[in-house]
Amino acid sequence: MSELRLALEVPRWTWRCYLRHFWLVAGLSSIASVQRLVTVNWTGEIDPALATVSEVVVLAARILLVVVLWRIATAGLRLSWGAGREFARRHWPSLVWQVVFLGVAFAVFEVLAEHVVSALLPPEARQTYLAVLLFLKNPTVIALTFLWWIGVVRQVFRANERVRPGH
Repeated sequence: MSELRLALEVPRWTWRCYLRHFWLVAGLSSIASVQRLVTVNWTGEIDPALATVSEVVVLAARILLVVVLWRIATAGLRLSWGAGREFARRHWPSLVWQVVFLGVAFAVFEVLAEHVVSALLPPEARQTYLAVLLFLKNPTVIALTFLWWIGVVRQVFRANERVRPGH
């Protein structure tokens, strides 16, 4: 199996898992989406204490999302350090591909979408653009990135195949 094909298993798994659990991901991600839309778009009108509390709520929702996705992703699997060491030794080029893929995603969705496009807009439109962009990125880019990292760990440290088909 080529290292590129092995590396591509992770984004394919990520996408399938994302679609299978879309409502869960969208539901938990919507907490951050709404918070970002409100706090970024109306920064000056929100009490700083309320903004801080809302950040804590977003952090809690994201932690819950990662924990739930981790439990879904690793159900029926045995993960081991030995499997991880063996994978890294035999398939290190696949891990390099993961870094490349995630680097490209970062360049497109963070640097290009958030900074380059924003800089091209008139100053009065930037805050609204950023608020809407963050609203959209939470249930998509951010949630997919969490899942992707879980998928990498799952692939690297998996000591056995999943017992239940379809997961």
